[in-house]
Amino acid sequence: MLDILRGRRSIRRYKDARIDERIIEQLKEAALRSPSSRGINPWRFLFITDKEKLEVLSRAKESGSGFLKGAGLGVVILGQDKESDVWIEDCSIASIILQLAGQSLGLGSCWIQIRNRMHNSSQSSEDYIREVLDLPKESRVECMIAFGYPDEIKEPHPRSELEYGKIIEE
Repeated sequence: MLDILRGRRSIRRYKDARIDERIIEQLKEAALRSPSSRGINPWRFLFITDKEKLEVLSRAKESGSGFLKGAGLGVVILGQDKESDVWIEDCSIASIILQLAGQSLGLGSCWIQIRNRMHNSSQSSEDYIREVLDLPKESRVECMIAFGYPDEIKEPHPRSELEYGKIIEE
């Protein structure tokens, strides 16, 4: 597990290659195995491989989502706020589980924050995605994650650069 964490970096450039369906199925399983407070599982996952839809979703934010159009897979992570008061936390946990699973399967990934972000000056990113995907109002959009075979190499962060000062020891 530490090797996966050490090697994981945010990847924003992907090879133009289709992700094998068996890998996508493993990602789906990983998402559904994510821990959830009180076992409520208030999350929902939309797995999108359609290039046209990924391109439209890549415009969800004014900046910071454009790389989704080059991904082989986008996962939209939704939370049901009526099901759990900690849907944000549960969706966030599922998101990193997905990213670590992707890393272990040879994929690169990058988180795209949606909640509390703007599509433009008059529409939130969340409302934009709800409109594009025809989602019900009760579905809250926490984030999207872009996945693909990396088309860039990023070295792991050296251990010497880790911020050990943020660990408080007694």
